[in-house]
Amino acid sequence: MKSLVAFIIGFHLMSTPALSDNFTTLIWGDSLSSGYGIPKDQAWTNLLSSRVKDSGIDIVNGSIPGEITQGGKERIHGMLSRHQPDLVVIGLGSNDGLQGLDTREMYSNLESMINACLQADAEVLLLGMKIPPNYGAAYTRSFYSVFEVLAEKYPVGFVPFFLEPAALDFDLMQDDGIHPTAEAQALLLDHIWSSLTAYFPTEFTSSYN
Repeated sequence: MKSLVAFIIGFHLMSTPALSDNFTTLIWGDSLSSGYGIPKDQAWTNLLSSRVKDSGIDIVNGSIPGEITQGGKERIHGMLSRHQPDLVVIGLGSNDGLQGLDTREMYSNLESMINACLQADAEVLLLGMKIPPNYGAAYTRSFYSVFEVLAEKYPVGFVPFFLEPAALDFDLMQDDGIHPTAEAQALLLDHIWSSLTAYFPTEFTSSYN
């Protein structure tokens, strides 16, 4: 009798569908996504976590201040293995541009990250970046074209200019002219919100719509 009961219980467990895992989003950026110069809880990434709280969507922020695309490329495999994200938001490149690094290397690094994510069955949202014109017309064009070409070549989502809501408003930028203020963070989140939620499963959206 005990063996029959065990068989029935075991059959029931095998035939019962497993509960769905949460939808994990990995933010892969630099100081623009790590809350540099502002209270951490006011960073757009934290605002995102609060907005999707209790919705079944987990936000993992792997952003590091000062990160360049080479560093992101070297670290991403470990993070993909550890967190197995469903969506990766790549917001790197600004520091490459500010340091005047070779845009061909930047392209190669971002391409490697995109391929790593796609091979790990993760969707990708690429955040386009721009640099000030004082770096020269040729370099600024070459820098931005990296994002445009990658967005055209690969099946990824694309936000043409992540900092668009704040970049030209001095009141929304910190004194360094590079990092958005705390007041700008909600605007940044709203700017990319529709691009983000396009990837969120519909069963997870009722709590924040």
